[in-house]
Amino acid sequence: MLPDMAFVEQRLDEQFDSLSPELQRAARWLRQNGPAVAVHSMRQSARLAGVAPVTMTRLARRLGFADFDSLRAPYARRLVSGHASPPRRQATARGGSLPAQLGALNAAQIAHVGAVTAHNPAPALQAAAKTLLRAQRVGFLGQRISHGVAFQLHYGYGLLAPNGVLLGDAGGTLADQLATFGPGTVLVAISQSPYTRSVVEAVARAHQQGAAVVALTDSPLSPIARGAAHTLLYGGGAPALLHSTCGALALAEALLAAVAHAGGTAVQTHWAQRQRQLALDRAYHESPKDTP
Repeated sequence: MLPDMAFVEQRLDEQFDSLSPELQRAARWLRQNGPAVAVHSMRQSARLAGVAPVTMTRLARRLGFADFDSLRAPYARRLVSGHASPPRRQATARGGSLPAQLGALNAAQIAHVGAVTAHNPAPALQAAAKTLLRAQRVGFLGQRISHGVAFQLHYGYGLLAPNGVLLGDAGGTLADQLATFGPGTVLVAISQSPYTRSVVEAVARAHQQGAAVVALTDSPLSPIARGAAHTLLYGGGAPALLHSTCGALALAEALLAAVAHAGGTAVQTHWAQRQRQLALDRAYHESPKDTP
């Protein structure tokens, strides 16, 4: 029986931890962009993955294939059978008209939002939500482009439950904050390729100290997904110089919806208390007729 895409993905997952960093880079790209292999040469695939062409051949052999063309074959058969669509050619920041670039960006954004439901069934979101609600404390961490997503997720979670804190490295204190995370606590880590070193290291430390990790990331082979108690996936690439965070934000909102659903009366009570406090603090602009 000829190997299919599922076989390749299973082999990638099984072999990943034993691969060199260069092969892991190629493996992550293949895991996220498998259908593209069907229409790209070895050199094109290597360029997109950010590795040398020979690395793609070495990866194919580590996965049990004779060469790169043998690795491409399952994806090509899938494409010919009509079960997968070839990747669209997308305008980049270095070429094409602005309307074409905006159209490609919008198409990627829509795909990222739609992928949240496809990659994260309701039971997976519900299980992650229950882990957060049961924890003594939940830390939310995202750096660089993912910091805004972490802030929004922490803010929304704070409207639903009292046990969340936003982690950061202001004043070089991230290590001090992480030192308090151990058994009974949860680290919610958000990162997408290229993965921020401080977040990857924070996840490793949380594991070492016995904290549970909920990873929001763009690939099951992401360095923050390895060993996570819950891995929730979103699309993170975009046809532009800057990666899109639409998928990450959509996933954050889906997780918050799951928390609201799983929390029952306790969440409703906390939400009502927060709304009353916001009203007392006059947090939102009031129209003239509502102003004393």
